[in-house]
Amino acid sequence: MKRINLLGAGLAVACLALASTVAPTAATAGAAPAGPRLVAGEAHGQVRPHAASKRGSRTPNMTYHGGVIMPSASSQAIFWGTSWGTNSGDKVTGMDSWYAGFGGSNYAKTPAEYTGSNGSVGNSLTYAGHVVDTSAASGGGSTSAILAEVAKNITNPDPTGNGYYPVYTDLPRGNAGYCAWHSSGSINGVRVQFAFFWKLDGDSGCDPQDTSGLHSQGLAAIANVSGHELSEAMSDPASPGAWYDGSGAENGDKCAWTFGGPLVTLSNGSQWKIQGEWSNAAYTTGTGYPNSSGQPGCVGGL
Repeated sequence: MKRINLLGAGLAVACLALASTVAPTAATAGAAPAGPRLVAGEAHGQVRPHAASKRGSRTPNMTYHGGVIMPSASSQAIFWGTSWGTNSGDKVTGMDSWYAGFGGSNYAKTPAEYTGSNGSVGNSLTYAGHVVDTSAASGGGSTSAILAEVAKNITNPDPTGNGYYPVYTDLPRGNAGYCAWHSSGSINGVRVQFAFFWKLDGDSGCDPQDTSGLHSQGLAAIANVSGHELSEAMSDPASPGAWYDGSGAENGDKCAWTFGGPLVTLSNGSQWKIQGEWSNAAYTTGTGYPNSSGQPGCVGGL
């Protein structure tokens, strides 16, 4: 997927799917006079559904493009949609456990080799729990709409610019060519990272095929793509961009739908089937496992 830099907005985005599928226009969304001033950009870095074509690159390794990374992360999940108040199943509690266990895990350390203008990617994540918004969800193809949803529910984003706010909707994917995406924008001048996720229950194209029996299929699906999006946000959060390869693929894109082992164990002991992430070091030393293009640079965080 081609990397998108947004003129004037200073934003980066990544998703699980075809870049051409999501093409909202960079915009400044002014709410009521007392509301937050929002700046949002386009989505990119999508995780493609299972039938992804193999991507090629003259240089398999990612290169640095001068931008910031996330030396740490603070996160609060948003569950948006009318069904979350009555029919959440195991997904809300499950993703609470996922984020609570991410920080300090071996999986969180997979992008730690990458540095930016503000330091090195860290593996710490402080999780403040979740918010449930039972208004009707919308805006899967609009980063401005998702940023507005974040601003509505996160009134005090992390002032360091290292806030990451995933928005899990109850909207089925339908014909959209992506499972999720991440982006970077600003709320009242504070940089925030955010992500959008479809409801993936029964969606074979976005199913990691977790056979462990530990989670429902819908939870396993959003947990897997959550690893893709958060890892990309940590290593390539904002314009002018940090780490991606010659075809615009970020670390999650390069290893999408490939797995280093049956399950990843997070720091709280919870276990999940999560895709690997690209490591320049692993590719260079021949210690990674192959991605869908046969390039041995993926690490699983096992």
